[in-house]
Amino acid sequence: MHRVVALVRPPQSTFELGCAAQVFGIERLGLPTRYTFGVCTERPGPVATYAGYDMLVTDGLDVLDRADTVLVPGWLPAREPPSPAVVGALRRAHSRGARVVSICSGAFALAHAGLLDGRRAATHWALAGELAARFPHIRVDPEVLYVDHGDVATSAGAGAGIDLCMHLVRSDQGARYAADVARTMVMPPHREGGQSQYAAPPHPAQIDGTLAPLLEWITGRLGEPLTVEGLAAHAGLSARTLARRFADQLGTSPGQWLLAQRITTARDLLESSDLPLEAVARRVGLSSATNLRRRFLNSLGTTPGAYRRTFRAEPPQQRTDATPADPREPDRDHRDHRDH
Repeated sequence: MHRVVALVRPPQSTFELGCAAQVFGIERLGLPTRYTFGVCTERPGPVATYAGYDMLVTDGLDVLDRADTVLVPGWLPAREPPSPAVVGALRRAHSRGARVVSICSGAFALAHAGLLDGRRAATHWALAGELAARFPHIRVDPEVLYVDHGDVATSAGAGAGIDLCMHLVRSDQGARYAADVARTMVMPPHREGGQSQYAAPPHPAQIDGTLAPLLEWITGRLGEPLTVEGLAAHAGLSARTLARRFADQLGTSPGQWLLAQRITTARDLLESSDLPLEAVARRVGLSSATNLRRRFLNSLGTTPGAYRRTFRAEPPQQRTDATPADPREPDRDHRDHRDH
């Protein structure tokens, strides 16, 4: 059981805290519980919130010493530094191997603790300039939804906290489990693109030319040799116009979006079936096991065989027709998925 503890402070944003609680703190019917969730604060007792009510938090900073993941769901006002006690608690948790995570303005608390020095980090696009100015040793990326280094992870503004939490579940428990959690929350398990699509006013193409019908058509044909030109022709657009609409609505290119869907489907097949790698590659339109392996390494930092051994839905001893291990994918190729 993985223990997640959120560190809150007055006044606390209830949405950022709710993002983490919804992902890690809910028991879901028919789905095994893999996380416990708790909340702590520097001074236990009533904690004011931005929603106009107080919440009672009974645990102090000492519970962070027993957490597997420490999560800071916002830190407002961002200009107020955490106390030495909070900084010390965050550093102790990180030094003993706990994963330290921030949502939105919570990156400022991690920055004050020195956990982001020399690293790439995310925060709300409206706060990115301030974070970069106050902490020049941090490489602030104002475009992305989240950044995960494995031991430290940061997300962009409030809603991106859900994206990061779902990413952590996917890294910890596999794509199938994350998809089941997302289904109970009535949301996609993975959102493409970055903050840029939200920081700017919507373009007319976002209103008049939704990509939803095309995306649905694509996902039903991943095994086919799709090209950007073919997608554009199906949508009745030029390739340039299609690329512009993908950038406006999804924050990515048609080719990158298509590759992401193919890798996601391949992950599910690796977890839920004993199909040989060649068959998995053909089903998702990646042509060969060699290409599948290369794409996995580039995107996830691991091989398909290592991924299957880590996230296989059934324990190996329960298989009835297990596929022999690929001698070209030795165990030394297994890498932590949180590093990608």
